[in-house]
Amino acid sequence: MEDILLVKNLKKHYRDVRAVDDISFSVKKGEITSILGPNGAGKTTTVEIIEGLRKADAGDIYLFGKKVSHIDASIKKSMGVQLQTTAFFEYLTVKETIELFAGLYGVTVDSRKVIEEFSLIDKTRSKVKELSGGQLQRLALAVAVVNDPEIIFLDEPTTGLDPQARRNVWDIVLKLKEKGKTIILTTHYMEEAEKLSDHVYIMDHGKIVASGTVEELVKSLGMESFVEFSTTQSEKALALLEGDFKIKAVTRETLSIPTTNVEQTLHVLFSKSHENGFNVDNVIIRRPNLEDVFLHITGRSLRD
Repeated sequence: MEDILLVKNLKKHYRDVRAVDDISFSVKKGEITSILGPNGAGKTTTVEIIEGLRKADAGDIYLFGKKVSHIDASIKKSMGVQLQTTAFFEYLTVKETIELFAGLYGVTVDSRKVIEEFSLIDKTRSKVKELSGGQLQRLALAVAVVNDPEIIFLDEPTTGLDPQARRNVWDIVLKLKEKGKTIILTTHYMEEAEKLSDHVYIMDHGKIVASGTVEELVKSLGMESFVEFSTTQSEKALALLEGDFKIKAVTRETLSIPTTNVEQTLHVLFSKSHENGFNVDNVIIRRPNLEDVFLHITGRSLRD
């Protein structure tokens, strides 16, 4: 597949802060690409430069196969953008809001069809201020694609939503991909990135520190499994096991051991607990995931 977006040596500095520090990456047409990073990693600044909301200090951007020095109105017509916070006119209805944004793009849409596509048909005549969080997010998505864009930017589209509403948004995003849309997603939810992404870029301190498919990134850990268990004597267990494993505390009472040999790990764990008198409960064996990759690379959680 061809690159719909190519970024070369992009930089954005704020005095001594290198928000975006000489990064290069590409996005394939028709794929969902996720950009992950802790707070302050530079992901939102990067996306806002590409959207034309901020100006880069240096670097080149190629969109739709052409180098662009300025994200002008003609380019923006091919983009759809959902920001972290979308402000609507509270006293307009859902139908009026969609028609308003279509008018701003100079396009005519079948508002009923759009409303139905985003599961808002029963809210057609409801005012924006009457919508729930999930309904507002679906309206924001509808507005982001009202101009039938080729490339869609979604900045944390499910933050604050309950699990059911979040999965509803996922279904909508996957349907947009089925239509051939290219989607660039920033998210604070690892499960979301795993579910939706064709390709992932991980940013930290303004740089891209890892990239690949979810499967490639997970395989890069070199771990087959994690053995996790809980204990009321976590400090004692850590001290006794850290000579044998690269053991980490997940919570105050939960410890995790990365391993390529589950049987041997369990044998050592139970032998040590029996010999040294610390309890082991709730043992879980699980496969590594994207969150394990993120923590391994950055040493921080996604929201740090």
